[in-house]
Amino acid sequence: MPAYFNNTVYYGAVSDSLRAFTISKALLVTPASSVSPASFGYPGTTPSVSANGTSNGIVWAVEANSPGVLHAYDATNLGNELYNSNQAGSRDQFVDNKFITPMIVNGKVFVGTPTGVVVFGLLP
Repeated sequence: MPAYFNNTVYYGAVSDSLRAFTISKALLVTPASSVSPASFGYPGTTPSVSANGTSNGIVWAVEANSPGVLHAYDATNLGNELYNSNQAGSRDQFVDNKFITPMIVNGKVFVGTPTGVVVFGLLP
């Protein structure tokens, strides 16, 4: 499933990068306006977007891997990865659950796992 934000559709197909397609005259413009550095194996990724109105957009995507990886990308340029859960060693790692869509609420990102929910947010 794609995500939509600011006249852009974000889509992560199987064994491909996350891609951003702008919309013009009710059509997706190809090629993609930006592409993530990470590739997402099976089953691809279902991105989510958090933002402050129409600014400061972040595209969140889970990579089905062992361990699972949560990626955060600048919504205006997917080539700019802001964060991924492997950056802090084992602190932010989680067991992957396929077909998971990150959910953003009150400044936190929630990711479902086979046995519960992992919550990402700013540290105190």
